[in-house]
Amino acid sequence: MGLLLTIACISGGILLGLATLDKWDGEANFFNKIAGYLVPFQTVIGGALIFFGIWYFWGNLLYTAVELVGGLLLLTHVIKVESIKKISAKLMPFKAIVGIALIVIGILRLF
Repeated sequence: MGLLLTIACISGGILLGLATLDKWDGEANFFNKIAGYLVPFQTVIGGALIFFGIWYFWGNLLYTAVELVGGLLLLTHVIKVESIKKISAKLMPFKAIVGIALIVIGILRLF
């Protein structure tokens, strides 16, 4: 189960932090190619981040908070509840920061 959370963190981080990663990547478009493969699974990755974030809630609260926010940002297009949509819209300016944090958390979870 922990490996699934790690994969979800890294995949969600790539999707959320794509704008920043694309700047770092230069002309290789490595992250754009990966994101192209991951975009159809955006809803599944967001759901996994929220599910496993709740599942491992007391493990590390900082990791859990970033995972839940990342999942919420990835599920914005699916959410029907207006209050949650408003929260997600307020968090949208921090999308790249949350994405990079998810990548770091995913890499840290590997070790």
